[in-house]
Amino acid sequence: MKTKTILTSLSFALALTTARAADLTPADSSAVALTKEETKAIAEEAFIYGLPIVMNYAVMHEYAVDKGGPQFKAPFNQIKNEARVFTYEDTAIITPNSDTPYSFLWLDLRAEPIVLSVPAVEKERYYAVMLCDGNTYNYGYIGSRATGNEAGDYMVAGPDWKGEKPAGIKKVFTSTTPFSVAGYRTQLFNAEDMPNVVKVQAGYKAQPLSAFLKQPAPSAAPKIDFLPATTAGIQANYFQYLDAALQLVPPAPEEKDIRAKLAKIGIGPGKTFDFKNLSADQKDAFLLGMKSGDEQVDKFLASGVKNVNGWNIGSFFGDRVFFDGNWLKRAAAAKGGLYGNDAVEATYPFTRVDATGEKLDGSKHNYTLTFPAGQLPPVNAFWSVTMYDGKSQFLIKNPINRYLINSPMLPNMKKNADGSLTLYIQKDSPGADKEANWLPAPNDTIYLVMRLYWPKTKAPSILPAGEGTWKPPGIVKAK
Repeated sequence: MKTKTILTSLSFALALTTARAADLTPADSSAVALTKEETKAIAEEAFIYGLPIVMNYAVMHEYAVDKGGPQFKAPFNQIKNEARVFTYEDTAIITPNSDTPYSFLWLDLRAEPIVLSVPAVEKERYYAVMLCDGNTYNYGYIGSRATGNEAGDYMVAGPDWKGEKPAGIKKVFTSTTPFSVAGYRTQLFNAEDMPNVVKVQAGYKAQPLSAFLKQPAPSAAPKIDFLPATTAGIQANYFQYLDAALQLVPPAPEEKDIRAKLAKIGIGPGKTFDFKNLSADQKDAFLLGMKSGDEQVDKFLASGVKNVNGWNIGSFFGDRVFFDGNWLKRAAAAKGGLYGNDAVEATYPFTRVDATGEKLDGSKHNYTLTFPAGQLPPVNAFWSVTMYDGKSQFLIKNPINRYLINSPMLPNMKKNADGSLTLYIQKDSPGADKEANWLPAPNDTIYLVMRLYWPKTKAPSILPAGEGTWKPPGIVKAK
């Protein structure tokens, strides 16, 4: 059985409301001086501010710390190449991409910077290395769009590093946190193409700056006793995990106010939120605050996008400047799909409804999605439409092991007489003559994500996200 973190329980705050109120109080007695209303308000803000930080901490623990866990990838500063695409069995990250085999590199930048080397990649193949820190800020890119497909050496530094760009390094990227992740996406054209992807992945290298410069290594960073991340632990002790995660997230100037509020209810680096000794009213205030925070995140996800033919399109991911202290936007981005790309790298229309606004449900209806002739998604790289379970946002088990339909599959798909392309979205096969165009659906609610990798910037374009000249067609019930 797969370990399930906070990422598998998107509405876990709602589940908390069923817990015994006597189990929830903070350690800091200063919270006693607050009214119930004040405690609720701060708990709401704390939940929103902390959600992406805790989510990231949970994935880092599963992928790079918990060596005995089923989701473990590799220790810090070692690349783990996945010579496969993600399937329904992958449950550490919600809404996983199944287009591009991943490589993961969790970075410990405390002792010294790490040099990432990439090989020359053929021009036809898209690849991207996204750098994301403990704040879930995308602080840099290497790859087809950002730096080209030529070979090169790039340096990633932590927030405390001081120095000039070393000789031989093409560019320096700086993380806001000492721990960070590099997520590599390498395009796979078809199943037979996997050996070629493996060759590209073999060219991805990571080494400390001292090794790159052939100099003595500095002293190792001190060992950290990470708080084990489990779904049960996070659901029961969310703010304790925020305490632990904040020890790895240095405060920025724009965080002064929110960090001060957290301190008022006993939350912060070096603290331990231990759930005891407060009045019943204050315990209830924490529960209500978390529930309200979760609802605010859901509301932003629904309203912070443009509805285009039933598809929600927005720009949720970016760097520190992009978020500019908007904690609600950052939380919504994480809950919508942790580790998403900037819109210029990939834009993600998503939907749970058909063109009329009715909820998509594979147990009740069959659906179609038709791209008119000459109006496929406009991209420099490739596009896809991926199916997820509407409740968990995980890929679904299906009889043909097909989790998406993407542009590399076009040669094997059937177009209509007028040149349009129809995808059949349903739980059962539409028949042998249409199966090449079948996107299997769950026998339940549906969550669909369209991915446009390296979207074109000139018309027709989906950019600016939600306001571009290209509009995704709506999903309709099959007749």
